[in-house]
Amino acid sequence: MEDLRARRLFGGAVMAPGDLTSSPYRVDRDRIVASPFFARLAGVTQVISPGGSGLLVHNRLTHSLKVASVARGIVEQLGSSVEAQALLDKLGGCDPDVVEAAALAHDLGHPPFGHLGEHVLDRLARERLGLPDGFEGNAQSYRIVTSTQVRGAAIGLDLTAAVRAALLKYPWTRRTYPDPHPMHMNPTPRGAGGDPAVGSGKFGAYVTELADVRQARAPFAGRLADWQQTAEASVMDTADDIAYAIHDLEDFHRVGVLQQGAVAAELVAWLRDADDLRALGDVQLRATGRRPGRSVEALRRRLREKDDWICNDEAFAAAVAHVRTELADGLLAAPFDGSIDAEQAVARFSARWTRRLIDAVHVRPDPPVRSGHILLAPAQWHEVQVLKFIHHRFVLERPDLALHQRGQARLLSSLVEALHAWLTDPGEEARLPRRLHDLVELAEAETAALSPSDYGLERLDVVAMARGRAIVDFVAALTDGQAVGLLDALSGRSRQLWTDAFVL
Repeated sequence: MEDLRARRLFGGAVMAPGDLTSSPYRVDRDRIVASPFFARLAGVTQVISPGGSGLLVHNRLTHSLKVASVARGIVEQLGSSVEAQALLDKLGGCDPDVVEAAALAHDLGHPPFGHLGEHVLDRLARERLGLPDGFEGNAQSYRIVTSTQVRGAAIGLDLTAAVRAALLKYPWTRRTYPDPHPMHMNPTPRGAGGDPAVGSGKFGAYVTELADVRQARAPFAGRLADWQQTAEASVMDTADDIAYAIHDLEDFHRVGVLQQGAVAAELVAWLRDADDLRALGDVQLRATGRRPGRSVEALRRRLREKDDWICNDEAFAAAVAHVRTELADGLLAAPFDGSIDAEQAVARFSARWTRRLIDAVHVRPDPPVRSGHILLAPAQWHEVQVLKFIHHRFVLERPDLALHQRGQARLLSSLVEALHAWLTDPGEEARLPRRLHDLVELAEAETAALSPSDYGLERLDVVAMARGRAIVDFVAALTDGQAVGLLDALSGRSRQLWTDAFVL
């Protein structure tokens, strides 16, 4: 065990015995919290922008804090079982400080404007800037803690191997690592699917950080498959799902977006007509998709197709019925009006669901390919899927949100184009923002050290790729407000000459 502990620590500072900060994993946690990238998350959208809602809603910072709280609760619950703890030790360990640190850092790389910004930056990075790796929020988080964050004389946060491994929710690159790549498995691990020509849909690191990934994962060799999460990463991933499923519903209830009538009609219609809906062909189901109950049936079919290792009709029906009782007939029965009663109702709903889901988490020695070693019991797994469905169906599919997000997508596209034009203007090199100049130098050194085979390509355009990666690093490190302010300045709309420097 001492050898394993040493290998889990490699790459991070170890404090002297007896020091109050003697846990190196707590040192990691403190370094993450002290990072400006962490503070930035207060200004980054989770799902809906606070400015647009006019009310207090979750941002990436408060989301990360809640994920950390849930993750620590999961470790404590698992640690209460001698049998579970013994299995966790065999898998390489599950330290609460490691899990908390990873949870706090897991969203550091997410760009302005939530998941929309991630999709837009990925498309621009691949199609406009010529980056084979594109952009991925998880990979960007890993890049920050290992490459672009500066702490004193060190590059990166100098975190322990265990914490860096716990950050790897998807422990593979987009195309080439490991070999064979998980996207060629059948079934694929969760997140690894996608167009083989583009690469995995989700991935945990860019090729530039691959050597670091190998070093962080080395202590777990022989304990875990190359594509499998560590137990600590699996806890963080599960906690992320739980927090996302619960607190986003809180936000949408607070801002009045989730209407009890619409949610209840959808769930009740499926529960009433489930047998008839199952008999519909896929074409007929899509053709009548706007009728109540059809969207729930489409969800059931998607889950059966992708996750038949756990999905079954009885558990799905029970989950729909439970969410109807708890959410449609419970929390949403009275509109949120800001009163003490309304706040208490939200608090009770959140606390009850958080406890229910944490208590349902268990460790499994031989998980299926589409699951980690830490997972929810079947009943609660289905409930989380239904809660997340409510979020997608009644919030993300709204035309008014689409209108707002299309504007944000155009803003990011214009910002990337403006920065690219500035960066490639030979007469402006001396006046580039110093941060952007430094990022270009870093990316040039990284890319020059690689070979085309690392990306599965025949050649690399080092200069173009370095510029592209620097632009992506620069934009991904902005808050929502900074992105808006920087584009205003670059487009000539701002007249605040000296105060515009805050975005550089």
